[in-house]
Amino acid sequence: MNLLTIGHRGVMGVEPENTLRSFVAAERAGLDAVELDLHLSKDGALVVMHDADVDRTTDGSGPIADHTLAELRALDAGRGERVPVFEEVLAAVSVPLQAEIKDVQAARALAEVMLERNLVERVEVSSFHDEAVAEIARLVPGVRTALISSLHHPRPDSTAGTPAGLDIVERAVAVGAGTVCLNLRRLTLETVEAARGHDLRIIGWVVNTADQLRLVRAFGLDGATTDRPEIGHPGRLTA
Repeated sequence: MNLLTIGHRGVMGVEPENTLRSFVAAERAGLDAVELDLHLSKDGALVVMHDADVDRTTDGSGPIADHTLAELRALDAGRGERVPVFEEVLAAVSVPLQAEIKDVQAARALAEVMLERNLVERVEVSSFHDEAVAEIARLVPGVRTALISSLHHPRPDSTAGTPAGLDIVERAVAVGAGTVCLNLRRLTLETVEAARGHDLRIIGWVVNTADQLRLVRAFGLDGATTDRPEIGHPGRLTA
């Protein structure tokens, strides 16, 4: 089985994350898909950034939601790159995209773009938040969705008595997700087997070394999300 390689925020190990430069580098490196993060600007644009504020990845400060698109455009996102909007990424690369949404509002904005541009085949939508996955599934018929495991299990509202790590599988099934994205540091055979029992696709994150890649293959996962372009060419990896 071929392993799907997904560039994490492009190739954030070598380029400024969530920038057009990073996404283009991921495609040129031979990665199969690109993962990115979406937030809404103050004026409703789908901007590509991971954090809820701009402090870490730009020369600006404050919440994304307090900035208009024009204000975000004025910031340096690294090496002179500007904060892109989702539509620009669609035009900049041709590989499939995995778009992570942070809330229901982002799900609704993304749904509009997906329906207008017929992106069901190209874009898989992921989230840590069950309600966001459920909302995009309600709005976009046939959309492929992925639920991401968090660093902390179980969730406070998860089913009592569910073993740590297994609630992600139950939650994915409940919202109709076809994929679970599992933190490699917390990966267990029990969780993998539970996911397989429900015919879920399994993506491991973040996979940056030869040892981590071997673990992904040993568990028989379907894909690996990586910061490193060389994951697309495993022979170039060094342990």
